[in-house]
Amino acid sequence: MAAVRSTVQHPSFRQAVQDMAGTSLGIAAWGLVTGVAMVKSGMPVGMALFMSLAVYAGSAQLAVIPLMAVGAPLWVIWLTAACVNLRFVIFSSMWRSYFAHLPLRQRLSVGYFSGDVIYVAFMKRFPEPRPQPEQIPYFWGAASTNWLAWQVPSIAGILLANAVPLSWGLGFAGVLALLGVLLSLLFDRATWLATGVAATAAIAAFALPLKLNILVAIAAAVAAGLLMEAVDRRRRHPRVVLVPPDSTLPPQERAHVQDGETVPLREERHP
Repeated sequence: MAAVRSTVQHPSFRQAVQDMAGTSLGIAAWGLVTGVAMVKSGMPVGMALFMSLAVYAGSAQLAVIPLMAVGAPLWVIWLTAACVNLRFVIFSSMWRSYFAHLPLRQRLSVGYFSGDVIYVAFMKRFPEPRPQPEQIPYFWGAASTNWLAWQVPSIAGILLANAVPLSWGLGFAGVLALLGVLLSLLFDRATWLATGVAATAAIAAFALPLKLNILVAIAAAVAAGLLMEAVDRRRRHPRVVLVPPDSTLPPQERAHVQDGETVPLREERHP
């Protein structure tokens, strides 16, 4: 409890809450729409509550709900959810430079609570990929704000779905919320390019059955993002780090070596 209290009282925790306040309304609208959509699609309330708490991935939930409603094959549902969440593989590779030194239990917690908006806010605050003491309080401030902004409206939408008429047009409100969250994630050339590629691919493959154009768009966006990352790495020149004899690299430096950003050069000891 003392560790939790010190984290909540840390200035970086409060800073993260302030940084996430702007996108919380969009996340809340998105969560409400998703909660209503799960029940309206025929999912039992108990299963919808379990999905909201266990999956905690709005884009994946919205992607698979129409497939479940039309009785799509299980492999299509699993493949769609996996493809939608492929971006978290990229996120986790970036989190490694900051949280690789943490125990496994804490790293698993980071994996569950991480999200798109949290990732963007964190990277804007800490662009240098090295561990700092204030990073953990900042992450948990952002994560707790995002989790509450999603789960409270989502659960409310699940419990009140039958009292919400379709004439309210919540589907359109959800689209507006997603657009607001999406615009907050477009912060560099790579994200703009991946978004443009995904939109083009989704429109071009719109005629595919079972909404498979979503899979095509995701695959195209991931391919474009990986290509951009490979090009950027080729343009960067790795830095050389002198390592004293009989010593080891710290964990953060080992992560840079694995990423190809650092080349270790061990000093020789002469008699």
